[in-house]
Amino acid sequence: MYDILNTMAHDVRDDVIRFAQQLVQTPSISGQEEALAQLTVKTMNELGYDEVFVDDMGNVVGIVKGEGSGPNVMYNSHMDHVSPGEESNWEYPPYGGVVDGGYIHGRAASDVKCGMASQIYAGHLIKKSGIKLQGDFIYTGVVQEEPAEMFGMRWLMDRTFKERGITFDVMISSEATSMDLYLGHRGRAELEVTTYGRTSHGSAPWLGVNAVYKMMPVIEAVQKIAETLPEDDFLGRATIALTIIGCSPGALSIIPDKCTVSLDRRLVRGEEREDFIGPIQEIIDDLAANDPDFKAEVALRTVEETSYRGVSDMCEKYMHAWAIEKDHPMVEKCVLALNAIGQKPGFGRWDFGTDASYVTGVRGIPSIGYSPMEEHYAHTPKDRCSIENIIKATAGNAAIAYAIAG
Repeated sequence: MYDILNTMAHDVRDDVIRFAQQLVQTPSISGQEEALAQLTVKTMNELGYDEVFVDDMGNVVGIVKGEGSGPNVMYNSHMDHVSPGEESNWEYPPYGGVVDGGYIHGRAASDVKCGMASQIYAGHLIKKSGIKLQGDFIYTGVVQEEPAEMFGMRWLMDRTFKERGITFDVMISSEATSMDLYLGHRGRAELEVTTYGRTSHGSAPWLGVNAVYKMMPVIEAVQKIAETLPEDDFLGRATIALTIIGCSPGALSIIPDKCTVSLDRRLVRGEEREDFIGPIQEIIDDLAANDPDFKAEVALRTVEETSYRGVSDMCEKYMHAWAIEKDHPMVEKCVLALNAIGQKPGFGRWDFGTDASYVTGVRGIPSIGYSPMEEHYAHTPKDRCSIENIIKATAGNAAIAYAIAG
């Protein structure tokens, strides 16, 4: 059966590429994914998926049903993308979906619309081939992955799947892997540190307490923390970086009474909430003990997100680190499946974060990345994806489904 998957993928080559172009040509900035959701629903219905629906959040689900006696495989892509930025920086129009030089060009071609096309058409290959899986082939397109709060994924798993009795045994993520198998990434926490002072006229600074100056020793101490953070043999080193700084009232002649900095903290396995908040709190406590005018606090940043369907929730900026081993049974099945169709994947990890932080890092269900896209093109004006890789990944995703659920 593996032998025919490459042939079938090439038979639908034009359809897959046309669909990938349509995806790129459909803007879907975070919170504005409705048009893309409609396109994917329409396509999966046309391709013969057994069940297709959109949940209350706006996530899209398509299922090719198996016999109910084997593992279920969930393929996942996120529907949103980041802004194209300044269009003059682009060689090709960001929403053009132009095919040139063996690539599809445009915003989200590499994050993750070409991977999305390969996953959706893999379900079509399963149907068209006549393969009857023991478990289900489940495609999911979730909203608002880019803000990094796992907003859509949490709703999908905690509410939609729970209410509908849908389960899965492994997630195949379409995040960029250059045709290799990715097995983890660091976590991320966004911390906000705020120092407080007292306003005075800029002509008489001695009458106030400058909150920005009070922040300076905090920043120096944070730099020292960076030198002591742990390292993971697979995921790399934990890091901390100051990324945003601001103060208020923010007027030329007023001493600021509030200063806030954002800290981007990348986490390795084994680090929990106290491990990244505790050291910052210790800095604050030490400074307060030696300076009666020092007042500060640290908090995990929380924001409100609202989906295109109007569902709102408060979301913490906190993603868990995770990894699975090369000898995990699901990984071994993926390798065998890809080898059977002539692919020789290596192993890697992402530098950025994905919704697998929730699936694996929180819920403990294994995730594996497999994708035609290349990470170094993501979020850049050179956003593109190899056409040959898209077709190979279409066959590869179908082969993985056959190996795990067949």
